[in-house]
Amino acid sequence: MLEVPVYVITGFLESGKTSFIRDVLQSPDFADGEKTLVLLCEEGEEEYDEHELSRHNIYLERIEKEEDLAPSSLEVLHRRHKPKRVFVEFNGTWDSMKFTTGPMAKRWELAQIITLVDGSTFEIYLQNMRQMMSNIFMDTELVIFNRCTTQMDLQMFRRTVKAVNNQVVCAFEDDKGQQIDIGKAQPPFDLSADPIVIPDEEFGLWYLDAMDSRERYEGKNVRFKGKVMIPRKFPQGAFIPGRNAMTCCVNDIRFIGFVCHSKYTDRLTQKQWLEVTAQVRYEFVPEYNGEGPVLYARHLKSTEPPAEDVVLFN
Repeated sequence: MLEVPVYVITGFLESGKTSFIRDVLQSPDFADGEKTLVLLCEEGEEEYDEHELSRHNIYLERIEKEEDLAPSSLEVLHRRHKPKRVFVEFNGTWDSMKFTTGPMAKRWELAQIITLVDGSTFEIYLQNMRQMMSNIFMDTELVIFNRCTTQMDLQMFRRTVKAVNNQVVCAFEDDKGQQIDIGKAQPPFDLSADPIVIPDEEFGLWYLDAMDSRERYEGKNVRFKGKVMIPRKFPQGAFIPGRNAMTCCVNDIRFIGFVCHSKYTDRLTQKQWLEVTAQVRYEFVPEYNGEGPVLYARHLKSTEPPAEDVVLFN
């Protein structure tokens, strides 16, 4: 039997989730009469017209408590409606990862996670609920910032999300739903230099830019300070020179860096600080779950650690 695709739309209250789902259900891709179940986990100012929905074979179920998303409860809803697809308007204060990475109803299969963010309140939420916002971004595939203006620091918005989940796609819309193209920010170092020298305090920005901007770095040499990490079962002759980065708060510090190949890896020690000069290539790496920057060392030199061990992304 075919699996039932589940589309999870998450974000905080009044971020535009209801309007987004309504628009999707009216689009040519979904307005085909197939039976659709919408699970409503919170109610804001925007509402669904249940009578109108039912005319299009779309049915609404309200989920009052997070526990009501248990697989057994979802199985009951599946048997009641026998949907061909499911949309979940998720409560942004609930643990989305617990739902999206855990079991659902027997035939339900997660298809996509989309996060809606109100650009006009993003910085306020970021200041007061940074950890909760980071959790939302962690496993989403697409973040749509709506109600944006070109006066907002949209590059900062993007960096904040990519620092938590570098695979995510970010889109920006104004208050009329028109897309805003923010392009790519020019990094604060000289891309024409050989090698491109990455200042200690800009390692985080370079890490994000290198993930996104193959055209800027492929085949070029870079130089930066990094701390040696040699994971267990890593390929012979490879290590990761990187830095500790704070993506959210002090409790959310993680090590970031790229795979680096060197014939001198066996002479290195864990947590040793190096000045690394290397050529950047883009290759498939299992640890990246796809293609990404791979470094080929030209020169490795022991060095003193930078003044600040932990890097930021903004």
